[in-house]
Amino acid sequence: MLDAIGVRSLEDLFAYLPPEVRLKRPLSIAPGKSEYEIVDYFRARGAENANGYPSFLGAGVYNHYRPVLVDTVVSRGEFLTSYTPYQAEIAQGTLTTIFEFQTMICQLTGMEVANASMYDGSTAVPEAAMMAMRITRRDRILVSRTVHPEYREVLDTYARQQGMPVVEFGYDKDMGSLDPADLERKINGETAAVIIQSPNFFGIVEDVKGAADLAHKHGALLIFIFTEAVSLGMLAPPRDADIVAGELQSFAIPPSYGGPYAGIIATKEKYIRQIPGRLVGETKDSNGNRAYCLTLSTREQHIRREKATSNICTNQALIALMALVFMTVYGKRGLRELAEQNLSKAHYLADKLPRRFSGPFFNEFVAQTNGRGGDEINEALLKKKIIGGLPLKRFYPELDGAMLLCATEMTRRQDMDTVAAAFEGGHA
Repeated sequence: MLDAIGVRSLEDLFAYLPPEVRLKRPLSIAPGKSEYEIVDYFRARGAENANGYPSFLGAGVYNHYRPVLVDTVVSRGEFLTSYTPYQAEIAQGTLTTIFEFQTMICQLTGMEVANASMYDGSTAVPEAAMMAMRITRRDRILVSRTVHPEYREVLDTYARQQGMPVVEFGYDKDMGSLDPADLERKINGETAAVIIQSPNFFGIVEDVKGAADLAHKHGALLIFIFTEAVSLGMLAPPRDADIVAGELQSFAIPPSYGGPYAGIIATKEKYIRQIPGRLVGETKDSNGNRAYCLTLSTREQHIRREKATSNICTNQALIALMALVFMTVYGKRGLRELAEQNLSKAHYLADKLPRRFSGPFFNEFVAQTNGRGGDEINEALLKKKIIGGLPLKRFYPELDGAMLLCATEMTRRQDMDTVAAAFEGGHA
């Protein structure tokens, strides 16, 4: 290779650099290790983690059971290593799974069309907001403070570059649900959409129809957000919303230090050309057999940039496949039974603790720490190899002394009793 490019040595490749910026000694790094030494090292580091501890954290990432079949399917080479399905004739397997995914998301949300998936729930929110701006030709967004704080941060990041004013409205200090009076005060004729989440960040189930009626009265759209997809197995689909955006991590997607996950956007068919991302549709091949292809892809790589609805360049096909297998394994009845288990366990724990809000909740709720700091309670629980809840002061300064707790089908009664004892300052 050196002969081909006409230099005598590797050093000659760096001859253009001034001598004073070139390192004259070897790098201060350890010599190379063998493969088994590297594996041993990382196993030792992994053993230092709190692996397998019972967890009462929720707040957008949930500890649910992952059916074994999920990894069996997604580990197949046809899915695991396949490229994006531009060539329909050699990607029927991937396209079929995406089509089925879109169908199930429509059934789950009560919407008429769903895209092939988004990167995650947080980025789906600003995409939904910009979609509402295009539909209404307005540029002002109202978002409830009960929407996940990090989702609102991502929305603000997008909004700064889009010239999109984002205004927050408050929540009822007793119920923990959005404040309809504050929403009524802040909504106006320039509002493109109202964004709510249900169950919201406090775990409270919102009045979706009431919010939709208020938004529609002023010509705005309602964007419905969810972070806990299992709740849709029990709660009524958000049919009163105009756009649904959410996170599917609960559907057999591991927490994995925050990703990768799979978000979704679903909407009514009349808004289909404003939906970001891509859609897979059904067609017929040259022999008249049923086949699938990318039907709509309104992104800037495929059409003129000024006509694109979004710059999202792909979809989370492999992660969405995990969610598809999960929905297939559980089915409609199984998902409802799973939701009932979550509801029952969360209410068992809540009955043992002082609740901060009185509104109806699913599998998360806010508890008062009664003078004990949330960090103190969590440290005591960690000594018992239990991961506690999320102190809310970080996101809501006015809720100092409040902690968000979550219980799922994976939560054991004895661990919930231990948490209750920790709140009381005792020992279980």
